[in-house]
Amino acid sequence: MSREAPLKAEKDFTETLDEQLPQIEQLSKSDYRSAVDKLLLLEKQTRQASDLASCKRIMITLMDLLASKKDWSLLNEQILLLSKKQGQLKDSVRVMIQQAISHLDEIQDLETKIQTIETIRTVTENKIFVEIERARVTRILSDILLERKNDLDKACDVLCELQVETYGSMELTEKIEFILRQMTLSNKRGDYQMSKMLSRKILVRSLEKFADQKLEYYRLMIDIALSEDDYINLVKYYLAIYDIPKIKGDSNESLKALRQIVYYSVLSPYSNLQNDLISRVKIDKNVDKLPTEKEILKLFTANELINWKETEARFGDYLFRDTTFDQSTEKGKLHYKDLQKRVIEYNLRIVSKYYSSIRLKRLCELLQLEQQDVELNIIELVNNGVIYAKINRPLKIASFIKPKNENEYLNEWSSNIDQLLSSIETVEHLITKEEMMYAAKVK
Repeated sequence: MSREAPLKAEKDFTETLDEQLPQIEQLSKSDYRSAVDKLLLLEKQTRQASDLASCKRIMITLMDLLASKKDWSLLNEQILLLSKKQGQLKDSVRVMIQQAISHLDEIQDLETKIQTIETIRTVTENKIFVEIERARVTRILSDILLERKNDLDKACDVLCELQVETYGSMELTEKIEFILRQMTLSNKRGDYQMSKMLSRKILVRSLEKFADQKLEYYRLMIDIALSEDDYINLVKYYLAIYDIPKIKGDSNESLKALRQIVYYSVLSPYSNLQNDLISRVKIDKNVDKLPTEKEILKLFTANELINWKETEARFGDYLFRDTTFDQSTEKGKLHYKDLQKRVIEYNLRIVSKYYSSIRLKRLCELLQLEQQDVELNIIELVNNGVIYAKINRPLKIASFIKPKNENEYLNEWSSNIDQLLSSIETVEHLITKEEMMYAAKVK
């Protein structure tokens, strides 16, 4: 059972180690097994005397000796045995584990390396004082499983089992890097729900000091949003990237981010937030450097009907060159289809502003659609609360005037009564004023 070191050791073995360690080093050149036995004897003495400093020196020397002799089997055996010794000091175990980890790169055989890592993971399991070491060695194992074994699922499972956000002794930067790595593997596996859950472990405001991690975080969030076709969040994430000083200082990167902001702003379903975002993007000075995107924004903010056929002929080839609308991918085809849908929805909102009612035949001409498609789009917008509309199929008329309910009639009547009483009171004051002026003249 490991324990904390006392404030003062029962005996100081510093002079003993200064004398014996050089002798053990010489002995290790001819008979390293005997050298190991002498080190273990010294370890027992220092452990029983609670001499932490000396015990650490022995642990480091032992790990270095076994690593230099490439005796990884014995190294694993000693890690297991020493960590279970009665009265073993926690700091000694930590130093031993740290020193063993420092030699992992020297192991050439992959299976031996994995075995050593698993030994360290076994020793450090459920031990808070070596939680950081366990996390670091687990990440090494995860990288091996991914890059050398090509086992993405196992690499992801091994790393994601770590709850690094609860590690009080781990630096914030390292925590963020671990969680970002977990998100990366989850995204690669296509487990975007897990990745989204992991993302909640990172406080966005904590990323302000770490530009590189902030950039990586939002790129991972973009992958998640793309998997869900969550356009409004894509705008938010690209805006966050656009505001990073590192990106702002790079004109090419900032324009790339701004181009995506424009595209996903117009692809987002209409809402107050979408309307606000697209208005903010429109007044950005850098939009002038993207003339085509500026024209697209103008189409969606001009309060005029958009002719889809003309728009497609004008911007189609340009948009297809961008990955967002690349027709060789399923996502590109979907985004382009959604763009056409947003044009239809925008036109319907414009029509509802300027028409109280309109014949379906004329509406089909304006939208360049068949009547069935027009009706379906109207129904969807009404269900989403974007517009009010009623379709009279026998008369083939669409009405956009929302009838007043009883409360609205009562409120209007009450307002009219208030205005009437206010007018009567004003007239009364004017009559009284005239009477007083007339009386003054007569006197």
